Amino acid sequence: MLKIKICGITNAADALKACEYGADALGFIFAKSPREVTPKTAKEIIKRIPPFIARAGVFVNADKAHVLRIIKDCSLDTLQFHGEETDKYCAFFQKYCKIIKAFRIKDKYSIECIKNYVHADAYLFDSYAKDVYGGTGYTFSYNIIKNERFKKPVIISGGINGKNCRKIANLLHPFALDVSSSIELKPGKKDLKKMRNIIKKVKLL
Repeated sequence: MLKIKICGITNAADALKACEYGADALGFIFAKSPREVTPKTAKEIIKRIPPFIARAGVFVNADKAHVLRIIKDCSLDTLQFHGEETDKYCAFFQKYCKIIKAFRIKDKYSIECIKNYVHADAYLFDSYAKDVYGGTGYTFSYNIIKNERFKKPVIISGGINGKNCRKIANLLHPFALDVSSSIELKPGKKDLKKMRNIIKKVKLL
């Protein structure tokens, strides 16, 4: 069954509704972003979410000690790396959490380095924007990856909404969809109607 992660969670109300609607994972951004959340806030939210919901921390080129502190403080079980983190960097954290390595897709050369990432548990493909590491709200050209065969589960992100989620699922057959800006009222605040709609649609795929 296709999984769905609601990313950019900044408040308990959105987190609890996402869980109620059937989200499989929640994402908390610990990097410079309009959706950035403090470890203190994330910790309080995570205390309130039910069991069996994955808790992913999103980082960009972060110091290892900083990541380790947040893993412990917030009880994270998944790490999502969106910067230029190396495979060696990913390997360091595998004993603590599941690792998702994100790749920003601009052209066919964007995926050449993926073979080097053997210590990631999943690959996430997002749209490319200069100096932006995610949350663009735009899709990318799926033709770049649709005929590729990857050795790890694939997660698709970037501009996914209730109107295009079925098309993306049928074309790419990913393990999961990662949704954030397309279901917001404003950065960091979810539109509950849109969030419920896309989770419902994904669960039927």
